[in-house]
Amino acid sequence: MNKNARINRRTVLRGLGASIALPWLEAMSPFSNAAIARGALADSTSPRRMAFLYVPNGANMADWTPKAEGTDFEFPLILEPIRQYKDDFLVLTGLTQDGAFDHGDGGGDHARALSAFLTGMHPRKTDGANIKIGVSVDQVAAEKIGRKTRLSSLELGCDRGAQSGNCDSGYSCAYSSNISWRTESTPTGKEINPRLAFERLFATDNPQESQAGRVKRAQYRRSILDLVAEDAQSLKNRLGATDRRKLDEYLSAVRELEVRVARASQPQTTGKTHAPKPPNGIPEDYKQHIRLMLDLIALAFQGDVTRVSTMVFANEGSNKSYSFIGVPEGHHDLSHHGGDAEKQKKIRAINIFHMEQFAYFLDKMRSIREGDGNLLDHSMIVYGSGISDGNRHNHNDLPIILAGKAGGTIKPGRHLRYPDMTPLNNLYISMLDRVDASVESLGDSKGRLTKLEG
Repeated sequence: MNKNARINRRTVLRGLGASIALPWLEAMSPFSNAAIARGALADSTSPRRMAFLYVPNGANMADWTPKAEGTDFEFPLILEPIRQYKDDFLVLTGLTQDGAFDHGDGGGDHARALSAFLTGMHPRKTDGANIKIGVSVDQVAAEKIGRKTRLSSLELGCDRGAQSGNCDSGYSCAYSSNISWRTESTPTGKEINPRLAFERLFATDNPQESQAGRVKRAQYRRSILDLVAEDAQSLKNRLGATDRRKLDEYLSAVRELEVRVARASQPQTTGKTHAPKPPNGIPEDYKQHIRLMLDLIALAFQGDVTRVSTMVFANEGSNKSYSFIGVPEGHHDLSHHGGDAEKQKKIRAINIFHMEQFAYFLDKMRSIREGDGNLLDHSMIVYGSGISDGNRHNHNDLPIILAGKAGGTIKPGRHLRYPDMTPLNNLYISMLDRVDASVESLGDSKGRLTKLEG
């Protein structure tokens, strides 16, 4: 049998109601097996991905911003959880989303912060149906490269979204709960249920068949992998030893995440009556919820289900309590610290908690081997907020990190300082270039962001 005969990049494993895309395998390379053996597998064989992770209410900037530029910088307290990944990210200082400033519209900084973060546009102040902002960078990419994958993009979050109502000083709730915008007036709603997101990644395009598959799995308590077992074995028979190992590792990761999602969907009991709460697939544990969603992004990237994703840790203006880390007060309330040292300390604790989840994601992405590197090497991950200091509600000098090497076109491991008011969209234009989705302008961009290459 011809082991490692070349197979198509878009090959999938199919079964009743299930469609599992494959990770990058050597058998998908245009290079010969001999070239692969010599280590000649080029970065160009691996697709490049982009993800945008958003945290609300800004940061305690004194504990975020490194004092020194370049490679030799000390880690502030908030960045300490990602110290071990220093060679995998850039800290970008001085970037701005001008569209989030009031421009005469008065209050509403939280609504403007989230809606402007990926668009670079100023939202129309309305709580009615006539919302208007602009197309977000993720959807620009999805429009240009989305046809290469089963899902053009993947939008996830932990807080429910709303498309109407007044959520912030006359601004529609659509602005403060949506980061992704397909058109200037159409937000791309995010999925907050890990179970439904998992099903979306591995369902077929036929809704009736997908439903039949879910019913069958539930009836016989079977894994989604059981539905594609025959197809998986047939593929393994065509692969060499290295690719068989990669495929087994990937399918094990799918199964492990499936089990975790199922556990998170189990009915919970109340402390008083022990009566079961109805399962809805949304974990009560916030950290568990975040990590499940981040694992879904990593798995979607690994299987090339999509190359574009967004994840909102919490809606902008969130007043979530973080009592599980010793901060029982609401996040938004604390962000208006007024210079109070104790409140700033608690904001820092929340910022560190969020950064720990980012560190978890970086570790996950680095652990997945692909081509001549890992999944993070072939990705660009933006982490940040559309507000800088939550007390000032300013939108310049934003807390922004760019992780990943974009196939070797970005040189991480540095703190780069740009002139104040440099458009954040300059970064996005540069990112679009690297995924073959170039545009001349986006939002308030004024050109490409320099110094990313080193």
